[in-house]
Amino acid sequence: MANLETDFLGIKSPNPFWLASAPPTDKEYNVRRAFEAGWGGVVWKTLGSEGPPIVNVNGPRYGAIYGADRRVLGLNNIELITDRPLETNLEEIARVKADYPDRAMIVSIMVPCEEAAWKAILPRVEETGADGIELNFGCPHGMSERGMGAAVGQVPEYIEMVTRWCKQYYSKPVIVKLTPNITDVRYPARAAHKGGADAVSLINTISSIISVNLDDFSPEPSIDGKGSHGGYCGPAVKPIAMNMVAEIARDPETAGLPISGIGGISTWRDAAEFMSLGCGNVQVCTAAMTYGFRIVEEMTAGLSRWMDEKGYTRVDDFVGRAVPNVTDWQYLNLNYVTKARIDQDACIKCGRCYAACEDTSHQAISMSPDRVFEVIDGECVACNLCVDVCPVENCITMERLEAGTVDPRTGQTVSDDYANWTMHPNNPMARAAE
Repeated sequence: MANLETDFLGIKSPNPFWLASAPPTDKEYNVRRAFEAGWGGVVWKTLGSEGPPIVNVNGPRYGAIYGADRRVLGLNNIELITDRPLETNLEEIARVKADYPDRAMIVSIMVPCEEAAWKAILPRVEETGADGIELNFGCPHGMSERGMGAAVGQVPEYIEMVTRWCKQYYSKPVIVKLTPNITDVRYPARAAHKGGADAVSLINTISSIISVNLDDFSPEPSIDGKGSHGGYCGPAVKPIAMNMVAEIARDPETAGLPISGIGGISTWRDAAEFMSLGCGNVQVCTAAMTYGFRIVEEMTAGLSRWMDEKGYTRVDDFVGRAVPNVTDWQYLNLNYVTKARIDQDACIKCGRCYAACEDTSHQAISMSPDRVFEVIDGECVACNLCVDVCPVENCITMERLEAGTVDPRTGQTVSDDYANWTMHPNNPMARAAE
């Protein structure tokens, strides 16, 4: 069987599935239950300094976006960092780590952007025996208004400065958690790398208002008729997270920087995709909050089975395998031509493909009087919309035209030679070279 053990920054865990810093990791009781369920590690919910107490709202803290079957697609939360005493958290971290030495224990920290504040808390965290720290530079609500969280993560100079302080006053691995609420995630990642970070984790939640109550016109979750922007997470943010992970993984200035992937990971497949884009492990939150801790059993079993089928003996065998295949648009091969094909035996004659293509695309699907749908090759641009809207899996597929055949839409002969495309007059890079 595949070996799911990971070694991330020298921190060993029995599998790559960690719980992210969030409500599920706020106390000893939860974390013990998580480890008993099989999680490979946790990032303890963000600790603050011993300043003014953190006071969370006593009304609703979460809002949700649902799919057609009421499956949770996204959660919005307005909860702050831990509101429990610092000393209580530190004592619990030490006890849990002592009882589960084979599990990864990372402590998330967020204190004011002052050297003295970091210098004061870091030795106390190190005394717990935790394996490392995660700097919360991503929280988009509540704490950012106080000059912490995303307020730091949006300023590369601050990221580099605080990371240097942590490397100076803390001897174990330092992971920098990045905010997605920024135009180009490569700049904060470069700053973390320059400051000496051992790794980055991303993404933190996306600043959002998830819905508005149309009876009292307050954003939800609503507190006495008022609402605030919160942090958006869950399956809906996965594409955004994977793009940001890939941008860091393929950036020459951060090449080789370890990454812990976060953002909508709900299944083993999600985890495998993140890891193929360069993540050494993954962190999960919303899925655990939706289905409970035992979802990790499905994740580990599924990942192990897939690895066995592919012949991978350890996770390092596929980490980063997709990174070389992520490129900029101008490098895509325009000699690659496909056409949609409809399996008439699988077709249920719903007409979605026809409606979508006829009204909003390229009028490349015909409908006969008895509702037989056929692709018109001369009009099909291979946009894939029909595949995406079809309710029957694999009923519509994309078939590649063989080299040497004539594309009925353009009248040009299809080439299988990628080298031809590199010098094609439509390739902007070829024109630039000239």
